[in-house]
Amino acid sequence: MSSTLIVNARLVNEGREFDADLRIEDGLIAKIGTGLGARSGERVVDAAGRRLLPGMIDDQVHFREPGMEHKADIATESAAAVAGGLTSFMDMPNTSPPTLGPDALEDKYARAQGRAWGNFGFYLGASNDNLEAIRRLDPLSAPGVKVFMGASTGNMLVDDPEVLDNIFRDVPTPIITHCEDTPMIDAELARYRAKYGDDIPAACHPDIRSREACMKSTQLALSLARRHGTRLHVLHISTADELALFEAGPLIRADGTRKQITAETCIHFLRFDRADYASLGHLIKCNPAIKDASDREALIRAVADDVIDVLATDHAPHLLEEKARAYTGAPSGLPLVQYALVAALELVYEGRLTTSQVVQKFAHAPAQLFDVAGRGYLREGYAADLVLIDDTPFTVRREDVLSKCGWSPFEGRTFHSRIAATWVNGVLAWDGEQLVGSPNGQRLMFDR
Repeated sequence: MSSTLIVNARLVNEGREFDADLRIEDGLIAKIGTGLGARSGERVVDAAGRRLLPGMIDDQVHFREPGMEHKADIATESAAAVAGGLTSFMDMPNTSPPTLGPDALEDKYARAQGRAWGNFGFYLGASNDNLEAIRRLDPLSAPGVKVFMGASTGNMLVDDPEVLDNIFRDVPTPIITHCEDTPMIDAELARYRAKYGDDIPAACHPDIRSREACMKSTQLALSLARRHGTRLHVLHISTADELALFEAGPLIRADGTRKQITAETCIHFLRFDRADYASLGHLIKCNPAIKDASDREALIRAVADDVIDVLATDHAPHLLEEKARAYTGAPSGLPLVQYALVAALELVYEGRLTTSQVVQKFAHAPAQLFDVAGRGYLREGYAADLVLIDDTPFTVRREDVLSKCGWSPFEGRTFHSRIAATWVNGVLAWDGEQLVGSPNGQRLMFDR
């Protein structure tokens, strides 16, 4: 493999921004320093002072394969991801069939090999009847076990209290949870259906999937984790209320210990609020629901204050015709991987976060939390998963969307920065305008 030298870059890594050059050899970061001279035959990229970041690690995506390839698949969604500076992803188990055992898990890894543009990991899912599969899970084979403590598709709602307790007691990896209380949601949905029928206004979604439902379920998850000493990561926090339940401070403390219980929010909770249902309707219908402007503001502050440890996408594409259905038939979820990083960098432009904080939440923290080996940092010897940021504005257009669903909730929005280049395992995958070469993603390894 030929080497590449990136010169005159502004590196952002581990809380620092500094000017340096970076050499890529054999898929790895070989050298970081100043005044690195080009070798014979070496490709040279002049960053011209632009920011160079470690590639984003997204610990929460739904790439829909197997079973729902009409709306998304591993190849199309990972292509959209690298176009957005996302170089590694961890895919959810609520596919068809669901990923509830080792055979289904390995089938997903086989599907990704040679087709995924980014590096890949797949979660094992939990159900009321696969406790033994969870107990036997090789902790090196998956980033974690996903527990839906709220409504889900298929056989993936864990609502048996004894099973739930046993999962938290015996799981060999971190648990990640979707926390919403299903009985509370069902009761609210019935009340709104009695008033509106199936055509409930989209703006009612955060009242049906309420903050109270989130709070009750999150409290249950935390109580189980504390009882059993389980490493717990609570996904897509959507309310200000829940933030009081989590510890502020860095994920890795000064003494080297790690938070036992961590929190995550998603880019759409930082960029949209209840007022946006008027123009976007079901396009921003997701679970948990996008809520009030006050929640959005509290979540941004929580990211800055290290109450929220990780920023992710929960990329969950659906076709436009599906989203056009009446409320009860319109699926929840939205495509986000292609524009998540530039949307997060808008918070830097607005003075709410620093670039270092975005890098911590999007790259370092997922690597720390899931023990990802050799990725998530600009370090010599680490995989050369890199993103070059160009501070040139652009407006999101539907025709530029690479996700198979063919649309974005950000259409018409102008961002102040764009992805100028993405390297995956040292190979250029996105040149700022188009995909380059062929899929080069590798299976994520875990240092446990």
